[in-house]
This record gives sequence, C-alpha cells and structure tokens, in this order.
Amino acid sequence: MPVFPALARPQPAGRDEYLELARQAREAGLFYRAPWHAAVRLGLVGVLYGAGWAALFVVGDSWYQLLVAVYLAAVFAQVAFLGHDTGHRQSFRSRRLNRAVGLGCGNLGVGVSYSYWVTKHGQHHAHPNQVGADPDVGPGVICWTAEQAAGKTGLSLAIARHQAALFFPLTCLEALHLHMLSARAVRSEQTPHGRREAVLLGAHGAGYLGALLLALSPLRALAFLVVQQGLFGLYLGCAFAPNHKGMPMPPPGQELGFVRSQVTTARNVRGGRVLTVALGGLNYQIEHHLFPSMPMANLRRCRPLVRAYCLAHDMDYCETTLFRSYLAALRHLGQTSRLVRDLTPRS
Repeated sequence: MPVFPALARPQPAGRDEYLELARQAREAGLFYRAPWHAAVRLGLVGVLYGAGWAALFVVGDSWYQLLVAVYLAAVFAQVAFLGHDTGHRQSFRSRRLNRAVGLGCGNLGVGVSYSYWVTKHGQHHAHPNQVGADPDVGPGVICWTAEQAAGKTGLSLAIARHQAALFFPLTCLEALHLHMLSARAVRSEQTPHGRREAVLLGAHGAGYLGALLLALSPLRALAFLVVQQGLFGLYLGCAFAPNHKGMPMPPPGQELGFVRSQVTTARNVRGGRVLTVALGGLNYQIEHHLFPSMPMANLRRCRPLVRAYCLAHDMDYCETTLFRSYLAALRHLGQTSRLVRDLTPRS
C-alpha cells in the first residue's frame, strides 16, 4: 500500500483554468520549500515539547501538574500540525526526510500512526465532505446526515439526538480514538513498515506512562493523563472543525470538478498571525485544499490569487471568523439532530 496516496489531483473539468492558477502560484514562488524554516519550526516545537516533560519532573508530585498537562496538550497539537505538514510533503524536498520527521512527530511524539493518518487524510483531500467517500464525515459517534443515524439505538441514538450540544465535549475523546485506530491499523498491517511504526508507538506509550508514574502518584498520574489527552483531543477538534463542518456535502456520485469540489466544501477563518499559529495554518483551508503541497507559510500569500480566481469563475469563497465557523458547524449538527428526532420518535 502506498504511503502517500494521491492527494486530490485535478480532474478534467476546469483543468486549464486550474493549471493557470497553479502557474501563477508557482511563478510567485509559493511552492518553494524552505527547509531552514521547517527546521527552525521543528526545533522550536521540539524545545517546547522537551520543556513540558522537564517541567513534569521539576514540579514534582503536585496538583499543579494539571497546568503542565494543559501546556503539553497545546504542544502536542503543534507537534501534530508538524506531522500534518510533512504528510503533505510541505516541509522538505526529500520524501524520506518528510516521512522520518512525520514518524517522529506522529508515532513517537503524540502516539498516532503517521501512515494511518496520511492514508485517511489523503482520502479526505480527494473527496472533501462527500458522504461515502470522505472518512471525516463517515458514520460514527457523530451523525453528519440523518441516514447515518439509521439503526442506532440506546446511547448512540441519544447522542445523535443531542449531538450539537455534545460535539465539543465528545472531541475530548478524539485523542483516545486516534490512539485506538492507530494501534488497530498497525496491528492489522494496514500501514507500510508496520513493525517500525509499532515500535515507535510502543516507545511513546511506554515513555509517556513511565514518566507519569515516575513523577506522580497513581491518582495524580491518572488525572494528568485525562486532562492532557482530553484537551489534546479538544484542541484538534477546535482546529479541524472550522474547515469543513457546516459546508455543503456533495451526495455520492456527484461530480463537481476538482476546483469546485475543493473550494465550495471548505471554509477559511479570518484572523492574524497568532490565529494562524494556533490553527497550524489550517485557517487557509481553501488554499490548502487546492495546493496541498504548498508550505503553510505561503498560503496567506496565495489567498488573493485564489479569491480572484473564484470571483472570475463565479465560485463561492467562504471566509468567516472562528466563532462564526463554530456556529455554522453546530447549526449543521443541530439540523441533523432535528431530522434524527423526527425520524426516530421517542417510544
């Protein structure tokens, strides 16, 4: 199985226009990878990561460790963003180096299988927000369509009925979910170099739990784990939810063409550089989906080109604030919940 599946390549419809847009971006130098920039960012995040674990032993067996857990949740998310960038080969020219950094960030750094994530994320990029093709809107605890609630009973049906209110609390379980899916993928040999990935995942787990048990009492270690992993999952949910949730969801089989399918299903989030750092550059989601291998640092400069392209081709270019993006996602979940309640009346 290829480590890097095709990430949303242009389709015949609109190909010439897309290639013209890509040519403009290339002539502007927006595809240039600056390895030194990636190395500096990797070094800074690495220092923050190491400082968090050092603080664990400096603070000692105290409830103040929960502040360290909050800090490490945020740092883990930044490590995950680095893994995302290397998965798209944005950071370095060498595929091998990108993969090595990705394994270090994903498997060893945060305990998520890099190859599993790249494969899943590649499917998302190829069919964004398309039911039946995009795993990010596939059936699960959250129902993105009323049809996905069919057959649910008991607790899962109760969640579907009230998922708008439960969405952000449920994202606190996202890190645990990713750990479980990663372990399953490696164990079932769904990833290339599964043994190497398994060793790195095991090293992360042993190091993480070992550090907690060395520095903390069992009760405080458990509290640290719950807070740190819960907030890590919440951070990831808050970073990824604004990108597509509440945007159009093409039905199975509908062909929109590459550019339209990428633009109309994505949403940009307005904000300054602090927001860009906090979201790992994913606030420029439209540009990222059109040019997945473009370094995140260049997406801001690509935005005027893409906006002009969309205006010339009568395509909606959705851009809003972070707060309004969350409202749109929750509104969609609420509408789905109402459909679920109508289709499954209480007995």
